Amino acid sequence: MLKIAIIGCGRVAAHHCRSIKETNGVALSAVCDLVESKAAEFGRDFNVPHYNNYREMLTKQPDIDVVAIVTPSGMHAEHALDVIEQFGRHVIVEKPTFMCPSQLNQVFDAAESRNLRVFPIFQNRYNKAVRRIRQAVRDGELGDIRIVNVRVRWCRPQRYYDLAPWRGTMSHDGGALTNQSIHHIDLLRHLAGEVERVHAVTKTLGVEIEAEDTATGIFTYVNGAVGSLEATTAARPDDFEASISLVGSTGLAQIGGIAVNELQIFTPDPSACVPNSEDFVGIKGHGAVYGFGHAGTYRDIADDLAGRGPYPVSRADALGTLTLLHGFYRSSEIDGWVNIGDKPESVRLGRPNEKISALYRAPDFMVD
Repeated sequence: MLKIAIIGCGRVAAHHCRSIKETNGVALSAVCDLVESKAAEFGRDFNVPHYNNYREMLTKQPDIDVVAIVTPSGMHAEHALDVIEQFGRHVIVEKPTFMCPSQLNQVFDAAESRNLRVFPIFQNRYNKAVRRIRQAVRDGELGDIRIVNVRVRWCRPQRYYDLAPWRGTMSHDGGALTNQSIHHIDLLRHLAGEVERVHAVTKTLGVEIEAEDTATGIFTYVNGAVGSLEATTAARPDDFEASISLVGSTGLAQIGGIAVNELQIFTPDPSACVPNSEDFVGIKGHGAVYGFGHAGTYRDIADDLAGRGPYPVSRADALGTLTLLHGFYRSSEIDGWVNIGDKPESVRLGRPNEKISALYRAPDFMVD
């Protein structure tokens, strides 16, 4: 049984805990949050020990195998490195994995030098609709892909960003692209191949934050396809849509719903739409935008560490998505086209902010 601990008891952490509880081969061993009341509540809800210092947790529970990093995005690299270098544990890292490619490479280098694993999370890849369209592209059911389009129309009002100091910052969060649309940017690659060039515009229209709440962009693929992206958290009054469509030479596919969970159009076989759609709205105790994919993630982690098969998101795969994300930001910064093959890195996203980092850094722990 693989023993897993959670660091960070925020919005998505309960979803992790429930997914672990529902998945064979893994067990929740402990939870941790700097705010002890949050950790205590999780501990009671899931009947596991709780801590307010992950260093204490890993010292007192040496049988923990894997640590899920569910802390503010800008702390992922620091926390993952500490868990790897000081405690020798595998790590699971929530989206957007890391804030910039250089952080990703640093963490993977540290893990690989110690024969440890890093597991990036892209749970939307597990959606039935996404899996069906990936198969369709591989099998040529849509022909040659010609046009790809992403639309994310969600709502994050000012009160959402006011919940914590890290939200909406370029150092620790990013905006509609990094926090909310990273999964859909990932699907641009996962479903249609590698993007060659991007041209993007980012703006902040509906809230007062440092990062963007709206982005639009156009891009070209290595294979000759073209595409567009519209991503916003300035929709009001609620989340409406997260969709991706692919126009091919012999067919069209569109995945929509609240979180790319409904196969809405599939011209090669319209009867495939209903069985490859899932209802995410009103998922009890889970949250519609998270879906069911975390359970599949944990199954694959268990299989990887047991030698039954490799985890499906490799280092190169995660790096490709993070580099594409930075391509959109870098294009907006220079107001022009950016070549993804040049490995662009934003001058703003992920830049250090020690004042915010200090708020989420665990104190040293010494054994009595």
